[in-house]
Amino acid sequence: MEISAVGVPVRLMIFVTVLALMAVLEAVFPRRRRSQPRTGRWVSNLAMIGWGNLLIRAASPLLPINVAALAHGNGWGLLPALHLPPGVQGIIAVMVLDGVIYLQHVLTHALPTLWRLHMVHHADLDLDTTTGVRFHPVEILLSAILKSAVVAALGAPVSAVVLFEILLNGCSLFNHANLKLPKPLDRLLRLAVVTPDMHRLHHSVIIRETHSNFGFCFACWDRLLGTYKAQPEKGHDAMTIGLSQFRDPARLGLRHLLLLPITGDPGRQPINRH
Repeated sequence: MEISAVGVPVRLMIFVTVLALMAVLEAVFPRRRRSQPRTGRWVSNLAMIGWGNLLIRAASPLLPINVAALAHGNGWGLLPALHLPPGVQGIIAVMVLDGVIYLQHVLTHALPTLWRLHMVHHADLDLDTTTGVRFHPVEILLSAILKSAVVAALGAPVSAVVLFEILLNGCSLFNHANLKLPKPLDRLLRLAVVTPDMHRLHHSVIIRETHSNFGFCFACWDRLLGTYKAQPEKGHDAMTIGLSQFRDPARLGLRHLLLLPITGDPGRQPINRH
């Protein structure tokens, strides 16, 4: 069976495993005290990824893995034209895709229309592993289209695209987790990957902190491009999570989240105002 055919079930299996593992770890080693009950938030957050997957399944030709298989079959893209070893092509593809996701994330903070979609993610009043899948379905679709375009232009190997999608999902679940890591381990890990403490700062209600630490998988992009901030001003225990204009939990249920890009106040965002 081709890698593109097994990519979806493999991703799903790993996603469920990592989600369950992070949920257990953050229950045993919590970083912050929760301000909201899990049940309502988890139902809404997990439902968002469900709706997003339904939307991109309806546009299945646009799935990055499918596009990678199509590009491979037709010899499209830059990487095949360079005749690099397969392993080198894979490494380049994964790094470029992660860099593109970093830039996409910056744009969602910089462009007013994209911010309206992305503020669904930032409106969560707590931060835990389910926040890592709390994206508006339209944002999920737009991200899939962008990744597919990059995959086609690169001619990225199918195996590299499957690996990247697994990394992206797994890292998002990990770095959004309410997980307390030993400080020496956090310092070591964040030299390479985005850790929960590193990304939590990005969800601060303080706007200048929201506009930092945009990385999802690899920590290098924030350091290289000047968006890295080491610690929140008020510390991790005292910092406020979310957006200042959305503080009522009763208005952050699933129905409200789906309509938030249309009905919600964008606040003092986006980044180009600062």
